Amino acid sequence: MEYRILKEEGRAKRARMTTVHGVIETPVFMNVGTAAAIKGGISSPELKELHCQVELCNTYHLHVRPGDETVKKLGGVRRFMNWDGPVLTDSGGFQVFSLAKLRQIKEEGVTFHSHVDGRKIFMGPEESIAIQSNLGSTIAMAFDECPNALAERSYVEQSVNRTTRWLIRCKAEMERRNAMPDTVNPEQLLFGINQGAIIPDIRIQHAKDISELDLDGYAVGGLAVGETHEEMYHILDEVVPYLPKNKPTYLMGVGTPANILEGVERGVDFFDCVYPSRNGRHGHVYTDSGHLNLFNAKYELDTRPIDEHCSCPACRNHSRAYIRHLLKAGEMLGMRLCVIHNLWYYNHLMEEIRDALDEGRFASFKAEKLAGFEENPVHNTVMKADK
Repeated sequence: MEYRILKEEGRAKRARMTTVHGVIETPVFMNVGTAAAIKGGISSPELKELHCQVELCNTYHLHVRPGDETVKKLGGVRRFMNWDGPVLTDSGGFQVFSLAKLRQIKEEGVTFHSHVDGRKIFMGPEESIAIQSNLGSTIAMAFDECPNALAERSYVEQSVNRTTRWLIRCKAEMERRNAMPDTVNPEQLLFGINQGAIIPDIRIQHAKDISELDLDGYAVGGLAVGETHEEMYHILDEVVPYLPKNKPTYLMGVGTPANILEGVERGVDFFDCVYPSRNGRHGHVYTDSGHLNLFNAKYELDTRPIDEHCSCPACRNHSRAYIRHLLKAGEMLGMRLCVIHNLWYYNHLMEEIRDALDEGRFASFKAEKLAGFEENPVHNTVMKADK
């Protein structure tokens, strides 16, 4: 891997990351294909047309079905879903702690019951890395515990210390797996995850501790799960300066267009969120002048595209009135067109951010975008991601 910073404006970074599966221009938004597919019926070839650079898949979900061993036999997740670009696999930690109603945490890992069929599953650092190795992703995430953002300090301290110990085990297992003769991707990268709820000193110390491990990249996890967006931005202000500047920084599960702009300003390279696909499936679409709910009656005779300044396939070919009709009629095409537009919007936003950084005008670009979003506060809403 090579990670090279091309431009800087304050803490904001414009960088280029070269991986075994292709080049990633950052800042970048990763399109979330949890179970090796974008919810909303978007195929891998279509993602290319929507300017997606990286697809994010989930370790927990692919382990439950169809099974990571099955995916390995089929050549890894990239070949399985016919995606030739980089893939990041989430470790499964967030899902284990958010979906499992019954779970038992020990030093070895976590025992829990599948949300699909109730069967008992054990997952620890070694198991998570083994699954991700079978999937053959470009970037694997370390297995961590995601404590509640409002948890007591004593619990957060114990949790973070355990996450650090788990990270050391993840790194050792990754090195072992990458050296195996039958591994899908012997160049698989490992990102560690900073935790600590919304307690700055715990976050900072954890950032210092994991930075010493010299990993391929670093994520800030455990945010956008109940705290205010001001609290999230404050944690980023405190923590990002203590993560290695010469490595990619990833803000997990975030966020809205406004969140992304604020994150970029604070030095974040990678983002992911289910908002564009989830909201699109419910007829909610993004524009620079605010959010539209296409189920609203006022669009019944509206012959304009979703966004008159957008060149996505949905806007080039269909009107708000037609898409509203499809949504009201329960036609899958309506949902698909909204998801297509939202993914295009997010990916195009990142292109605009990179251009602004290249040209030294990110501050003015951010201010202009946020002013447009103020017309509708939904852009600034921090909601829990349901990956």
